[in-house]
Amino acid sequence: MRKKITVKDMSVIAMVTAVISIISPFSIPIPISPIPITLSFFALFLAGIILGKWKGVISTIVYLLLGMAGLPVFTGFTGGIQKFVGPTGGYLVGYVFLVFFIGLFVEKFPGKILMYVVGGILGIIACYAFGTAWFVIQYQTGIMEALTMCVFPYIPLDLVKLVCAVVVGYQVRKVLLSQNLLASTSE
Repeated sequence: MRKKITVKDMSVIAMVTAVISIISPFSIPIPISPIPITLSFFALFLAGIILGKWKGVISTIVYLLLGMAGLPVFTGFTGGIQKFVGPTGGYLVGYVFLVFFIGLFVEKFPGKILMYVVGGILGIIACYAFGTAWFVIQYQTGIMEALTMCVFPYIPLDLVKLVCAVVVGYQVRKVLLSQNLLASTSE
């Protein structure tokens, strides 16, 4: 039997979506790539850790729909469907998989912080794969050139964002569980 999403669930999903929408637009352009350094991964890691896999995915999809509708929630306070055909389009799609993987590991291994990191790393790999494939198609570059421009420079900082999000998200999730605002079992 499938559990229905309650008003309480919708409220928590909406709050996390708001957090993603507020944090993600902050970015720093770098000269070696059309992909800026952003806080998006940090916000998305939080979504997966706090909400788990499916509610985290719902929150991420709502965020993407808000951006597609033109709200300035994407990098550099931009929005619009054109972001999906630009150099970051594959990463935007990859966000869904990033959140799914970290949320899956949070649900499968409750309280095991190291496993949250493993899920986050798998999520990063999935997001990088979508983003890099899209970049190769969009710019007609080779894989190594795309990896050099779009992945390698970002790995260290993305891992730092993951660790910070695990520390913060674990505590937030614990509080929400103790207040009965989240279901404690995987769904």
